[in-house]
Amino acid sequence: MPQILDQHGQPIQREVLTEPQTARVGWVTREFAEHPSRGLTPQKLHHILEEAEQGQLAAQADLFTDMEEKDGHIFAEMSKRKRSILTLDWSIAPPRNASAAEKKLAEQLQELLTDLPDLDDVLLDCLDGIGHGFSALEIDWKRVGGNWMPQSLTHRPQRWFQTLPHDGNTLRLRDGTAEGAEPWPFGWVIHRHRAKSGYLTRAGLHRVLAWPYLFKNYSVRDLAEFLEIYGLPMRLGKYPAGATQAEKATLLQAVASIGHNAAGIIPDGMMIEFEEAAKGSHDPFQAMIDWCERTVSKAILGGTLTSQADGKSSTNALGNVHNEVRHDLMVGDARQLEGSLTRDLLYPLAVLNFGQVDPTRMPRLVFDTRKAEDMALYSDSLPKLVGLGLKVPVKWVREKLAIPEPQAEDEVLAAPRPDLALPPELRQQRTQGKATLSYRAALSNAQGEVVYPDQAALDAAAGALPADALAAGMDTLLAPVIQAIRNGATPDDALESVVAAYPDMDDDKLADLLARAIFVSDIWGRVNGDA
Repeated sequence: MPQILDQHGQPIQREVLTEPQTARVGWVTREFAEHPSRGLTPQKLHHILEEAEQGQLAAQADLFTDMEEKDGHIFAEMSKRKRSILTLDWSIAPPRNASAAEKKLAEQLQELLTDLPDLDDVLLDCLDGIGHGFSALEIDWKRVGGNWMPQSLTHRPQRWFQTLPHDGNTLRLRDGTAEGAEPWPFGWVIHRHRAKSGYLTRAGLHRVLAWPYLFKNYSVRDLAEFLEIYGLPMRLGKYPAGATQAEKATLLQAVASIGHNAAGIIPDGMMIEFEEAAKGSHDPFQAMIDWCERTVSKAILGGTLTSQADGKSSTNALGNVHNEVRHDLMVGDARQLEGSLTRDLLYPLAVLNFGQVDPTRMPRLVFDTRKAEDMALYSDSLPKLVGLGLKVPVKWVREKLAIPEPQAEDEVLAAPRPDLALPPELRQQRTQGKATLSYRAALSNAQGEVVYPDQAALDAAAGALPADALAAGMDTLLAPVIQAIRNGATPDDALESVVAAYPDMDDDKLADLLARAIFVSDIWGRVNGDA
């Protein structure tokens, strides 16, 4: 096999094709998470975040994982953010001004990536980087026929990594050394996701969510304690003078248990008095919890109205406005993911299977993030605008309506009667200067084709014909057809009137009759339209 260069022009390690890099640092894989969310305090949280800024990511990564596991609201909102990408179509686009070879390479990579199993899981695992700042998937390569293909792309915990002490953007695999091991090129898909600016250690969205998560935990704990005693009367135990410690302990146990068990025993000579029930309200605790959850929703989705389902703080109209913000976030997430997958997955696939490729001319994975416009609105306005002579590029319409360009083998929709696709006013007539153009003339202008080759001559001569000359052409045979068309009937309706009036006439004569009727009616309308 010839020498293979990575994206930076450096030779790759051949071991990457035969074994995963983590097999050489097995002790990392046997570490267990420490769950620092247990007993979390503001001081402890500050220490964890500060330690991460110095390159030690394990505690921060464990905390961020706990946050998604323990807080259902954070999990739900992050799931919306991640899974929105899974709804998008994707394709492999060749570079700008692509050559035939580059277009062919894009088609080949499209086939390889389409055949990749569990691609949705790969995308979801990559998007774990939104919260942590990065996500690392280790590639296990194998031969499939004559091609190199990923046998698996396995998500590795962020706690397995560190950054250089002097460079918070340089990611290293923990191997027991001070600076760690550099991830092997072609061995990893590393998605660095910048939810905010700053070093990699501070770019994760969960750093913003950590504080409302902490404050919400305090409020939930206090609310649970309040609900445990809410409505229970104050129990006051009284013991006589000279009571022993054992007697006092027995009385205390009875006082504590009688509130839950509604039964208990005490020594003779002692008594329990019940004072007024505990008072208070859950509203202050709930207000703090709601504030924390609204803050989380704004940080993750850019708004709260699409997140709350209490009927108080959300409306359909305002929710639609906030959906626009969510679309902006989805586009940003997709753009960042495109770059990571193109660099760490498409490039190795191209080089291993089709030879060395210029990284600057690589085909690129592209998500279709376009929002389709209101098709009903465009279908109503476009025919009218085109009918008035406005030149509308087909490419622009396809982009606005998110309609893909049909391929040669695709079956396409077609209208059996294109004229009926026009608005009713264009089917009948439209005014141009003093002359009234017929339905056929309007149709020919709208579609760019001449229905009658002599239509231009008819248009020029219409104004010069006297009314009595036209009246001579209104014979008895044409009368019902002329009357139908003058009343605004479509060609189909006019044809039905002909068939009804002359049931014994064959199809050729009927077609000729209809053509003559349209011609005479057109001329008649032009002359009388100026009267």
